[in-house]
Amino acid sequence: MGEKRRDAEERQSLLFLAVRHGGRMERGGRRRSEPEEADKGRMKKTIIKDWKTRLSYFLQNSSNSNKRKSKKAGKHCNYFRPSPEEAQLWSEAFDELLANKYGLAAFRAFLKSEFCEENIEFWLACEDFKKTKSPQKLTSKAKKIYNDFIEKEAPKEINIDFQTKNMIAQNIQEATHTCFSAAQKRVYSLMENNSYPRFLESEFYQELCKKTPISRAAQGT
Repeated sequence: MGEKRRDAEERQSLLFLAVRHGGRMERGGRRRSEPEEADKGRMKKTIIKDWKTRLSYFLQNSSNSNKRKSKKAGKHCNYFRPSPEEAQLWSEAFDELLANKYGLAAFRAFLKSEFCEENIEFWLACEDFKKTKSPQKLTSKAKKIYNDFIEKEAPKEINIDFQTKNMIAQNIQEATHTCFSAAQKRVYSLMENNSYPRFLESEFYQELCKKTPISRAAQGT
């Protein structure tokens, strides 16, 4: 009698847990029984879909910005998916990637996924800063870059040493085009040696480099 009572109590306990968790045990069992390759395939599709969403966002924002800047000149900016051969050139040098608008947008999306997009944003801000001709604009831009990226607890604070930060704080009082040179070189090196190799290994970049197979029907024409 004691064993039957224990069995009945165990069945009741299991039934209670199943109802309480809304059948999670059963669903969990099905997930574990699915083939590993199917899981990998779904994960790959999800990663690539997320990449395309991020990239579309950056391309749209960049395109809108360039349209506003070139409106007076009557120019129209478009972004096109690169050919596999063009995408493969990005692996030859970091500068090749940064010089391509689509590649730059893709790299920014990648850095955002790694939560370190402040590096490329700082580098781009420095590039814009060096092209500034007006002394007044130079000073205002220098202060903005310092407030955004350099000072302690800045909203997009970059990872540079304390000495470089102090030097920048002194230099922006009388801003010149070289105010951020040391910091920009540091950030460039950080991206080139760390983020850039990981970008080249990413699923999204590998997809861009894939050549579309030529069908037999196309070959016969």
